[in-house]
Parts: sequence; C-alpha cells; structure tokens
Amino acid sequence: MKDIVLPGEMVTETPIRASHTYIEDGKTYSMVLGMYQKEPLSIVPLEGTWVPHIEDTVVGIVSSVKNSVYEVDLKFFGRSLIIGGKFERFSFKLGDIVEATIKDVEEKKTIILSYPRLLSGGTLVSIKPAKIPRLIGRDNTMIRQISDSTGSTIVVGKNGIVWVNGGDVALATEVILRIQDEAHVSGLTERIKKMMETRMVK
Repeated sequence: MKDIVLPGEMVTETPIRASHTYIEDGKTYSMVLGMYQKEPLSIVPLEGTWVPHIEDTVVGIVSSVKNSVYEVDLKFFGRSLIIGGKFERFSFKLGDIVEATIKDVEEKKTIILSYPRLLSGGTLVSIKPAKIPRLIGRDNTMIRQISDSTGSTIVVGKNGIVWVNGGDVALATEVILRIQDEAHVSGLTERIKKMMETRMVK
C-alpha cells in the first residue's frame, strides 16, 4: 500500500537507506513530498514538488489578512505567513502579489516569510518548480536573456510562480512555458535565442 508522505515525516523507526530519505537519531525520514511504499521502502517524489528551503525567493498572492498577519498562497500544501511587527513598514491587501524570502519552515507545514515586496500589476505564470533552475539558467543567463529580449521585468519564485510585467508579456510568457515543456531537450538555449530574435519587441 502506498501513502503520501511530507518532507520531514518519519517513515520508519529504524535506519534504512533509500532514495529521498535521510536518517536522524536512528530513524528514517522523507526528504520530499511523495508516494511512500513500506516494503520494500521506496519514496517517489510527486512531479513538480517544491520543497521549501530557508532563503528561497518565492512569489505568491495574499489570500488572507488578519491584523498584521498575512497569509500568502504559494501553491504549497501548508501555510505561508508574513508576520508584521511594530517596526515593519509594509502593508498589503487581499489579492496583492508579493515577492518574499523564506525565513523559516516550522513543523514541515508552516512557512514564515521575510522581506516582502509588493509586485504591482503584471501577470503570473505558473510552471513546475522542478523546471525553475532551467528557466533561470547558469548564472541567471536564461532569465536575463528573456528579460532583455522582451523588455519585461521578471521575478522568478522557487515555488514555481513567475511574475512578468511590462514589455512583451505575451512573448515572455510563451518562452517561459516553452522552457518548461522542453527543459530536458538539448540545444534549448539556442532555440530560445532564435525564437526571440525573430519575434522580439521592435
């Protein structure tokens, strides 16, 4: 029988080495959100799963406002919160798009965000988090190329949400989705370059 396990969830009280697991204090824990099979022990990550890490940059939508606590939808299975203090100078409303940095992940299910920034206007593009490194490229080369060619300002969230504003938003969106679909294909960088050269903003 297979069950869903969460990152950090104990899967057995004995130390067993298997893919996508780690051992702590003689017990075995899952490193990912995935399908768990007990015998033989195996964990298969769910496609597109994003495992939050401290200092990840994320993009989301404010989904709840209560006093100085803002809940942000990051397309994550748990909660994501911006907690304001008396020295904080930010204020958001329901539906605002924000960029923020992960400060902490509590009990596997609650993300605490810091350094929030309002992203005004723009369009959100959702892609599989596993494809984000390909979209960014080595030393930010791919995302810089897209931004320069389309004239768009682009903010990439490690959670798979990308904010695009200004310039040729339609072309930038098309390119982002193409990278998601063809991330595994060799020669992608050159194909994307040629695509934008023929259709870039005049």
